[in-house]
Amino acid sequence: MHAYRSHTCGQLRAEHIGETVRLSGWVHRVRDHGGLLFVDLRDHYGLTQVVADPDSPAFAMVEQLRSEWVITVNGTVRRRPEGTDNPELPTGEVEIFATQIEVLSEAGELPMPVFGEQDYPEDTRLRYRFLDLRRERIHNNIMKRGAIIDSIRMRMKEQGFFEFQTPILTASSPEGARDFLVPSRMHPGKFYALPQAPQQFKQLVMMSGFDRYFQIAACFRDEDARADRSPGEFYQLDVEMSFVTQEDVFNAVEPVLRGLFEEFSDGKPVTQEFPRIPYAESMRKYGCDKPDLRNPIEMQAVTEHFADSGFKVFAGMIAADEKVEVWAVPAPGGGSRAFCDRMNSWAQGEGQPGLGYIMYREVDGGGAEGAGPIGKNIGPERTEAIREQLGLAAGDACFFVAGRPEKFTAFAASARDRVGSELGLTAQDCFEFCWIVDYPMFEWDEDEEKIEFSHNPFSMPQGGLEALETKDPLDILAWQYDIVCNGVELSSGAIRNHRPDIMKKAFEIAGYDEAVLAEKFGGMYRAFQYGAPPHGGIAPGIDRIVMLLCGEQNLREVVLFPMNQQAEDLLMGAPSEVSARQLRELHIRLNLPEA
Repeated sequence: MHAYRSHTCGQLRAEHIGETVRLSGWVHRVRDHGGLLFVDLRDHYGLTQVVADPDSPAFAMVEQLRSEWVITVNGTVRRRPEGTDNPELPTGEVEIFATQIEVLSEAGELPMPVFGEQDYPEDTRLRYRFLDLRRERIHNNIMKRGAIIDSIRMRMKEQGFFEFQTPILTASSPEGARDFLVPSRMHPGKFYALPQAPQQFKQLVMMSGFDRYFQIAACFRDEDARADRSPGEFYQLDVEMSFVTQEDVFNAVEPVLRGLFEEFSDGKPVTQEFPRIPYAESMRKYGCDKPDLRNPIEMQAVTEHFADSGFKVFAGMIAADEKVEVWAVPAPGGGSRAFCDRMNSWAQGEGQPGLGYIMYREVDGGGAEGAGPIGKNIGPERTEAIREQLGLAAGDACFFVAGRPEKFTAFAASARDRVGSELGLTAQDCFEFCWIVDYPMFEWDEDEEKIEFSHNPFSMPQGGLEALETKDPLDILAWQYDIVCNGVELSSGAIRNHRPDIMKKAFEIAGYDEAVLAEKFGGMYRAFQYGAPPHGGIAPGIDRIVMLLCGEQNLREVVLFPMNQQAEDLLMGAPSEVSARQLRELHIRLNLPEA
């Protein structure tokens, strides 16, 4: 018999009854049932019940066992007594009568329990991540992550994609988030950068004559943590294709994501045909470019109903600034004073002065009339016009935000989400996908007071060189797109700019001359001079996909060894100080901020 196990802790069934077996694993818990001692023995594969009575030669050893000790058990498989089967366990029909137990290693007092799913402070969980990972839920999440990645690879290869690996040490880029820099010992004063994404390399792969590339790529960005963004590093399904239009990219990626989510959704419905929503439409209807389509609420502009109205606050804003708009957030079923007051209090908690509303109440003879301060101020005719425009009825309400849209869209989006959640309008247990398309190529940077790229600077402008030369830059759209699921942005992508003359003009509009192109993007800019195919791609985030499929709200629940919110690895002690010798080898002298 093997030194440690003849079977795993998830393997024994009724057909093994009567066999002599050996199992090894962790003591999940010990239970004393009036002279009978039970040990739940756990390994990666499952859990098996071990029993010892006073006649068992292992009884004295079982009395000494504590949680998370690692042991080997010899014994005989027997059927559990009638009425004690555990149908929730694959091994629930049987138990092992222990004849011998060997302690392989003991565990000290635990800083957090493994048994159960108690909520513990994040720093404790991350400092003792090896214990946290033993817990059933997060252990299963990590295993599901591996299965998801296996499925992605299979699906990509079935679509005719080839897997390549691109460099980790590369050059710093002026675009995007902050780089992680790596000093060069061999080239004093110079630095490598860890790639924020393999963007330039995957485009160079296309220019090198390979047709369909993918990679499960590690990416590194020195940015703050969020629930849906890990600080430091993350993984993405990096994809690039040659001789394709935007529609070709969609047709290649949609089946992969749809099939993946159907495989791991546990039967939850998945969007079959991903709708295409223009960026401008998404901002107006949902207040953001990552709408949660499980929520049916669509906002509408109702500015005309408030212009020259008796509600002086909005009417004055509209008269003073032609760019001011009033948007309505419909709230079907929200026409109670209690709900409207809760929404108003929520808005004040978000730093807003409040959230105006109209409630619609049933009138004698049918129909509905508006109630509340705004309704009284603008009068029944305007109130009724708003109701008809929004398709509301008695028992419904609507809320209003006013100002320049670019200033209030984020709050309006939050209000829409809040209404959908509070009123139970947002569907659960489904996955709603969409494409957001037609992003603006450029945007106005208020801080720098200049035109800047809005997304990826390597995107192809719609209309090509002619659009760059003849149109207002802020009116130019790009062949850029995002894919969104349940309000989570999984990825941005684009059809790339493959012509040097178009790239030069696009960067010129954003304030970069050709010298910058040659210096910062030299490899790719040179490649453009020697025949570049039309190409495009996308890079859905692996961590976010896994988070959605595991039903988690935080990426740290689906990553093996994540950092905390301060970008610290509490388990390994990173970032850490280095020795004076290491600094000398790198020709670096520290200039630390004063404490």
